[in-house]
Amino acid sequence: MATATSWITRRPHRLGVEGCIRDTNINVWGIVWRRRLGWTDTNILESIQGLTPEDLEAAWEYAAAHADEIDAAIKRNAES
Repeated sequence: MATATSWITRRPHRLGVEGCIRDTNINVWGIVWRRRLGWTDTNILESIQGLTPEDLEAAWEYAAAHADEIDAAIKRNAES
């Protein structure tokens, strides 16, 4: 499998840079936020069209390596 560094694309966002799955607008913080709310991987995969189990694996790896970035993005989006 590709590593998170090659699977995740960092894209500019109005409030900074966000990690996104492949070349999509599916951001990692949104996936992590769902998991923190108690969603299972199956729930997440069913709710986001085109998302694959490999995408989730890369998202979890990226989130672990960039915890501060993910936490800040979740906080920013909760406040907006």
